[in-house]
Amino acid sequence: MINARFVTRVRVVVLLCILVALALITKLYYLQVMHGAEYVRVADAQQVDLQSPLVQRGTIYFSARDGTLLTAATLQDLSTASSTEHQRYYPGGSLAAHALGFVAYNNDNEQKGRYGLERYYEQTLARGGGDSYSNFFVELFGGFAGAFSGTGGGQGDLITTIEPSVQSELERTLVGYAGLWHPALAGGIIMDPHTGEIVAMATLPTFDLNTFNLEKGTAVFKNPQVESVYEMGSIIKPLTVAAGLDSGTITEATTYDDTGCVTLDQKKICNFDLKARGIIPMQEILSQSLNVGSAFVATKMGPTVFREYFLDRYKLGTETGIDLPGELHGLVKNLQSPRQVEYATAAFGQGIAITPIETVCALSALGNGGLLVTPHLVRAVKYDNGVTRSLSWGEGEQVLKPETSTAISRMLTKVVDTTLANGTLKMEHYSLAAKTGTAQIADPDNGGYYADRYLHSFFGYVPSYDPKFIVFLFAVEPTGASFSSQTWAAPFGGLIKFLIHYYSIPPDR
Repeated sequence: MINARFVTRVRVVVLLCILVALALITKLYYLQVMHGAEYVRVADAQQVDLQSPLVQRGTIYFSARDGTLLTAATLQDLSTASSTEHQRYYPGGSLAAHALGFVAYNNDNEQKGRYGLERYYEQTLARGGGDSYSNFFVELFGGFAGAFSGTGGGQGDLITTIEPSVQSELERTLVGYAGLWHPALAGGIIMDPHTGEIVAMATLPTFDLNTFNLEKGTAVFKNPQVESVYEMGSIIKPLTVAAGLDSGTITEATTYDDTGCVTLDQKKICNFDLKARGIIPMQEILSQSLNVGSAFVATKMGPTVFREYFLDRYKLGTETGIDLPGELHGLVKNLQSPRQVEYATAAFGQGIAITPIETVCALSALGNGGLLVTPHLVRAVKYDNGVTRSLSWGEGEQVLKPETSTAISRMLTKVVDTTLANGTLKMEHYSLAAKTGTAQIADPDNGGYYADRYLHSFFGYVPSYDPKFIVFLFAVEPTGASFSSQTWAAPFGGLIKFLIHYYSIPPDR
């Protein structure tokens, strides 16, 4: 009995020694191989007096089409006669500036992420200062456990969904647009409508992340894709028609008498050209972008059903949950009104103001089978202990029937094939679903709307019935043209063709 107990104890001790040895080896590999350069910098810093605190921070990566990781944000060593320092460096300069954000001093004289992903993922990217070895055993066993559990070690590098070539193309498109139409602001989002992965997000005016301190004010750092709301205009009409189809209020064969103008609650609603069309089917609401037709669908649905789709299903007026700081929710209080005119105007994108990212998510449900997905910019975290964990963003909520998605996609494809931009966007071998939007801009001082200021928007997805990408573009107060189809059709078409060729999307026609 004594010999058996002794043998058992010896085995336990040996096992513990083996576990400790494995943990030590793991930690040494972590220190010397994976993060050797970082600890060299820390050691060097202890030999000199630094002019500013030593920056220690994780890396942010772009994801190329083939899966290659390209550095978006990293640390750059600065060597001088009196000290070795390093600072945050962005190899792309202004590339994806609003999405990435930057690191700067806060009120506590600490360098932290101030905008974009740098701020949202501060707890993941930041590295603690002080004695690097003070909590050696805590880090050792914490990292050892994390490596085996797959939960990661808390701090790490970000692997984003941003594709740098697509991002560059979107930014070039916006620069070209601004050169022609001189808007106060322009922006765009390119997203996978099935997963919510954002492959490009850009805004003009923009700034260089490496010289952000040269900007005269902070307004340029704001990301209007998530931090500003707009009345989007006629790109909302497909959401209205889809809600009508999904609720059974209308069918594609339903007709109505388009009188050019209609009065609701003593307010007149008119088509853009004031012209009547007579008895026409639902398709013409989208093909000719008719306000009276949109009002007809909203009135036929009634306030309760309309609210259900716009607020509870599309979740307009609710934050999307995108991984960016400062997200606002849309202003949709008009949809709590008893007045039918509020629903009629909302049906064609006036009277409610929503963020671009809310808009993209709702519009994606039209083409992806009826799912409301969560938009996001980070695909995975590469933790400091060597574990890489993909983030889970869910599969999306079913907000429209799949057959409704097919029907509205068919209608939007017909818009492109027959009327949009006089048929110039139609492609022989690819189906494309799209719609334009021209919205009046509210006058906050005098009430009502400006007579000569507009928001131009444009969205579409390709291929129509199994879209790989949704493209959304908008501009505030472009000059020289009244309608979105005049300003955005060519840039939109260029982006669609770029995506088809760059990703080798197979034809569906």
